[in-house]
Amino acid sequence: MICVSDLTKTYHRMVAVDNISFEILPGQIVGYLGPNGAGKSTTVKMLTGILKPTRGEVIVAGCDSRTDGIELKRRIGYVPEAAILYETLTPVEYLRLVGQLYHISENSLAEKIDEFVELFDLTQVAHQQISSLSKGMKQKVIIISAILHNPDVLFLDEPFSNLDVSTVTLMKKILQDLAGVGKTVFYCTHILDVAETICQRILILNQGKVVADGSIDELREMTGRISLEEIFAQTTEADEAGAKSVEVLRIMTENRDD
Repeated sequence: MICVSDLTKTYHRMVAVDNISFEILPGQIVGYLGPNGAGKSTTVKMLTGILKPTRGEVIVAGCDSRTDGIELKRRIGYVPEAAILYETLTPVEYLRLVGQLYHISENSLAEKIDEFVELFDLTQVAHQQISSLSKGMKQKVIIISAILHNPDVLFLDEPFSNLDVSTVTLMKKILQDLAGVGKTVFYCTHILDVAETICQRILILNQGKVVADGSIDELREMTGRISLEEIFAQTTEADEAGAKSVEVLRIMTENRDD
């Protein structure tokens, strides 16, 4: 469902994504992990056709990101890390706009919106301006807009930001059920415990390169570590956290007036 070959993105002299390749099958939930600045969001933007690669090839749901941009966007859903909504619209108005862009029939669209609004507990605010909503409610609107048109592939960049516990629980179940019917989920996150719970496969990116790729059990065998947090620390060279913590405490408590 996703095929990436020799994908590279450079900004002037900085290499953000460095010659990565991988394939993802239908029905997989893949966690895409890495420290800040590793190139995760840049990768997602290339996979969704928002950014053009400097070099390499991206095929998503049979669409080449370089030549089939419109069809690619029709077949994917995308929850970006920092989405921008039309805040003068209501949730219902915004979702209707999104549905019309995807050419969903009016009758079907109205029913879908009503059902999604109820399932995500947005009924009371459905006709209020989005500007008046909490961050969590806005995030729910963004998530609904990404799945409204029944995409084949769902790209999620920190999708659980600002969501309450019950909605996170609902979303985890939704993602597992989507994978069960053959949808592909590309899940970019810093929340390692959620990734460990729902992802059948983990890709870890560090300094623009894929440094680990496999199931949790395969990564445990490869690294000799048990938890995903420990695996992440080892593969991204973040094991020095303990030493850094000691230094932070030293700087905080050190008296430099002498």
